Amino acid sequence: MDNLESNIFGDKKFKDLFEEIYNNQKKKEKQISTLIGELKGLINDIGDATLIVPLIKEYLDIGVKNDEQLIKMATIIQRCIAAGTAAGSDNGFIISEDEKAQLLGEIKKIEDDLKSKG
Repeated sequence: MDNLESNIFGDKKFKDLFEEIYNNQKKKEKQISTLIGELKGLINDIGDATLIVPLIKEYLDIGVKNDEQLIKMATIIQRCIAAGTAAGSDNGFIISEDEKAQLLGEIKKIEDDLKSKG
């Protein structure tokens, strides 16, 4: 469990990343429940529903994408810590070229999504 105490950047520890993922999920769950509860009162007919439901879907999709990125980051960090430990170094963050390419691809996708929504 010492690996959970490893700093991944700045003062952020691996366990802090897991805590953030968990807290984001719980917060999002409450927000979604509140949002749906508020929007239910605004739906009077099928026309209202066709306007409001896509907004809820988009909100859910954004939250899921954010969590996916945090989980991917945690996976990469976990592999780096494991590789460093296997090599006998606590700071031996080693990622393969494929993992680097995958990470850069994910960053590019996020940038493209942000540009298309902005």
